[in-house]
Amino acid sequence: MEETIEKIWTVPVTLEMFNALNGGTIMEHIGIRFIEVGADYLKAEMPVDHRTYQPFGLLHGGASVVLAETIGSSGANLCVDPERKYCVGLDVNANHVRSVRSGKVVGTGRPLHLGRRTQVWEILIHDEEGKLVCVSRLTMAVLDREG
Repeated sequence: MEETIEKIWTVPVTLEMFNALNGGTIMEHIGIRFIEVGADYLKAEMPVDHRTYQPFGLLHGGASVVLAETIGSSGANLCVDPERKYCVGLDVNANHVRSVRSGKVVGTGRPLHLGRRTQVWEILIHDEEGKLVCVSRLTMAVLDREG
């Protein structure tokens, strides 16, 4: 029996739309690129290179958090009516479980909770071999637009 997944997006979502928003941002600077959108998830990749290293030549934990927050924040804002609501980060946490020296990492974000006032997103970051690198949880506030 095939599982039916309910689509969570409130507006049509395309990769081109996500990637067009990256210009002139930290996402462009460190090379984050959205690569897949599913009915209930969003994926983006990030290079592990001079832009994302810490001094010991490993992926910087802060870069992983930027990837996680980029995925969760982007997803959260597409789960609300953009005419009436918007989402901002309240809390982000990350557990760094494996180091990475080169290549790229891929983050997959899915909502754990889509409420009227808050959303909670889980973002799992894996290396090119599919090994878990970082587990992140992002809590978003859902706010009313003025006017």
